Amino acid sequence: MQISRAEINTMSPDQTRAFGRELSARLRPGDCVGLIGELGSGKTCLAQGICEGFNVPDRVTSPTFILVNEYLGRDAVSRPIPIYHFDLYRLPDADALIDLGWDDYLAGNGICLIEWAERAGSLLPERTLHIRIEMAVSGSRRILLDYGEST
Repeated sequence: MQISRAEINTMSPDQTRAFGRELSARLRPGDCVGLIGELGSGKTCLAQGICEGFNVPDRVTSPTFILVNEYLGRDAVSRPIPIYHFDLYRLPDADALIDLGWDDYLAGNGICLIEWAERAGSLLPERTLHIRIEMAVSGSRRILLDYGEST
């Protein structure tokens, strides 16, 4: 991945999804994206945009009650690429990730999108792209990217 640090501002859910589509062009199999932000900040919206960038045909929703949704997308040359979309909001503890097969997801040839990534603690890979989404009073979103360091 070629991102170290960046700040993006979006003014609508459509712009947040569009940024996700742009970001998908930089993601490769094995990448992990940790999404951090308040309820309603746009984490799922950004994940939807990333999945759109990978031509996922399914409706992308937050897997709040089941912890992970698996999608099959396609990269720029139409090779299949699995997308693993986690939502850790209701995660009882980090050990539950181990029981879920966390290591297998991370070791696979897919891309992991992790909402509420801070709840994974030390289980996140060192080279995770951390994306913090902050809401502004105006309804805009400030999206902060930091590759390889926790936020």
